[in-house]
Order: sequence, then structure tokens, then C-alpha cells
Amino acid sequence: MTILKIVNSIFILFAVYMGFKQGWAMYTGQPEMLTLFNRWHLGKTGMAVNGIITIISALLILYPRTFIWGNFLMAACILLIICFHLLEKDLKGAAIELPFFLLNLIIIYLQHPLSKTNPV
Repeated sequence: MTILKIVNSIFILFAVYMGFKQGWAMYTGQPEMLTLFNRWHLGKTGMAVNGIITIISALLILYPRTFIWGNFLMAACILLIICFHLLEKDLKGAAIELPFFLLNLIIIYLQHPLSKTNPV
């Protein structure tokens, strides 16, 4: 029971870190992100909006009351990127995003470690 909470806490911290890191890269228009999003005909504004949503979702994951919404938003952003990769038949790109998508689903299943109604 306690070990699962510790493992899930590590998963949550990793997901929040990666969400904030990637969201900031999108928001600030890092060159590698511009290259990626330009392939999908999403300009700097679309990339910045996706970055803001990713950062907000990462922060929402930290709090038990907004935990599900944060994970849902982050998973939706990752799924959007996976779909864009699949539209251009880039299986390698989609496969790279898949573990991050699954991580959000695992975190949802294990629930927030500080939640009062944590059955796991």
C-alpha cells in the first residue's frame, strides 16, 4: 500500500516535470518544437496554446481535487500529438509518445497519493 503510493508519487512528479518541460518548450517556441508543429501546419500560436494547456494540466495533477482533470488534459494533449504522428504515418514518433500517454492512465488508476479516498 505505502510502496504503491511512493511509486505513484514518483510517477506523478515525473509526469509533472515532463509536462512542464515540454509545455514550456512549446510555449516559448523552441526550434525543435517549431519544426515538429510546422509539419502539422500548426503555427506558433497553436503550439503556444498547446504548451499553455500542457503546463496547466501538469500543475493540476499536483492537487487531489484537480488531479483527474489534469491527467485528462495532459493525456488529451499527448493523444493529439500521437494522432498527428499517425496522420503522417510516423509510427516511431507515435511510439515515443505512447509511454507518456500510458503513464497518465496508470497515474489515474493508482489515484492521487494524498487523496482521502484512495482504495489502492
